Amino acid sequence: MKKIGFLSFGHWVDAAGSEARSAADVLLQSIDLAVAAEELGADGAYFRVHHFARQLGSPFPLLAAAGARTNRIELGTAVIDMRYENPLYMAEDAGAADLIAGGRLQLGISRGSPEQAVEGWRHFGYQPGDGESDADMGRRHARVLLELLRGRGFAQPNPRPMFPNPPGLLRLEPYSEGLRERIWWGAGSDATAVWAAKLGMNLQSSTLKADETGEPFHVQQAAQIRAYRAAWQEAGHAGEPRVSVSRNIVALVSDLDRAYFGQGGEDADQIGYLGEAGRAIFGRSYVAEPDVLVEQLRQDEAIAEADTLLITVPNQFGVAYNAHLLEAILVHVAPALGWR
Repeated sequence: MKKIGFLSFGHWVDAAGSEARSAADVLLQSIDLAVAAEELGADGAYFRVHHFARQLGSPFPLLAAAGARTNRIELGTAVIDMRYENPLYMAEDAGAADLIAGGRLQLGISRGSPEQAVEGWRHFGYQPGDGESDADMGRRHARVLLELLRGRGFAQPNPRPMFPNPPGLLRLEPYSEGLRERIWWGAGSDATAVWAAKLGMNLQSSTLKADETGEPFHVQQAAQIRAYRAAWQEAGHAGEPRVSVSRNIVALVSDLDRAYFGQGGEDADQIGYLGEAGRAIFGRSYVAEPDVLVEQLRQDEAIAEADTLLITVPNQFGVAYNAHLLEAILVHVAPALGWR
């Protein structure tokens, strides 16, 4: 069995053929797609977060709204760039959204990726400390958030408060029990995956990572997952961590599918460069008839290692078509692979 969800980048563009022409379109359609995915029996609705871009930049209102419209499906991010975040404010927003959703948030966070704006986090009021890189700053913010989500008091109460205080030091409110265990780290290297395991975070491994061995992407990603799980055990954490991978997967089951995607996808890994991170490897796409797709996916070692698969969706095609793409995977592919 495997949890299967969608991952939306939330693009909008005012152009012919786009069903998502404004921020309002994307936000409202994202909620509707979460509802549709739940009705289809999918397990998760996840959203990418990017600033200074025509994409989803403020996840918590969206997650709260989707939480109010759904009952079962997990609601998450992949990922929130912690270089841009005030951990205290984020803890309050996340707690509120999680309570509205009934404890279904699965928050993917990370040190961030290259953004639209040069050092965009500076405009949000953050800058690395002495001797820190921006990545170090993002990880520092993440550690503060994790501590806040434990719900321990840390603020000295006012002796003359406006309202009566509970005894002891004050914590942030609203507090949502269990959210700390539902934080995921988006790791782009083996070392950061091990770091996440030591801190007790779940692992999100995306469609790109540092090219550390020259092996195929899925082989490197599978090795990253095994290193993460070994570090989790060595750290002595209770329970089993969760691991997700994301893939571009399209099952061609209709003439419209073939018209849109019949030319296929990228059937080989791609190599790129991510600034100071250096050489990176990008995972291939899977676009084929269901029987071919099943055999291709059987060979993906990282999907086999993960318990959760996030399928990227072309959100600009609208809710109905994206729900169709997800249903095609759930009906024609997942059962044949033993995921359902």
